[in-house]
Amino acid sequence: MAELVYPPVVLFAKTMFRVLDLKLRVEGSEHVPARGGAVIACNHVSYLDFVFCGLGAQPAKRLVRFMAKKEVFDHRISGPLMRGMRHIPVDRKAGRGAYDEAVARLRAGEVVGVFPEATISPSFTVEEVKSGAARMAAQAGVPLIPMAVWGSQRLWTKGRPRNLTQRHVPVSILMGEPLRTGPDDDADAVTRELRDRMSLLLDKAQAEYPDKPAGPDDLWWLPAHLGGTAPAP
Repeated sequence: MAELVYPPVVLFAKTMFRVLDLKLRVEGSEHVPARGGAVIACNHVSYLDFVFCGLGAQPAKRLVRFMAKKEVFDHRISGPLMRGMRHIPVDRKAGRGAYDEAVARLRAGEVVGVFPEATISPSFTVEEVKSGAARMAAQAGVPLIPMAVWGSQRLWTKGRPRNLTQRHVPVSILMGEPLRTGPDDDADAVTRELRDRMSLLLDKAQAEYPDKPAGPDDLWWLPAHLGGTAPAP
């Protein structure tokens, strides 16, 4: 099927990032396979994470199909774009259909993106991780790739005003070595390992982040354990 919507959206995003001079750091993209299915499991700190997560797969020339709540597909502006990019709608009252669709896409050789915390983390740490990503990777027989995004919360996150025109903001996108899992593996144990790896990647991104808060009023985007004013997990 021809990709009529996704490539122009990627080009637009890259152009806007250049205009805003965002300082993008992508590390570990070699872990994304050049072909075949894979699950990317990313932490969630902003409404823009799917954009940056998708950029992490660009060096491998892969388009990531994200699982996102159905309400995004119902919106008059985002809906046509989401459907055009062939993302996967999730009805939280009946999630089995989305899960089966994701497994089918993985078996067909696509890359599926998941935010296993299921919502934006107000603490800016990796909070409880659900087992769906591990289970679908095992069922489809594909690698499970941990990812961490950091810095995007400064542009647009839950409970804060949007600042989409802010310039020169560093955004880090780090990917780790894939987990290999199969039907005989304990999904809960794999999920715990996934969370640990996501947390290590996030810790690295935070420790190596080049910017510091400008003052006391700017501490909101740091987690509590780093001296910020984000709520504790």
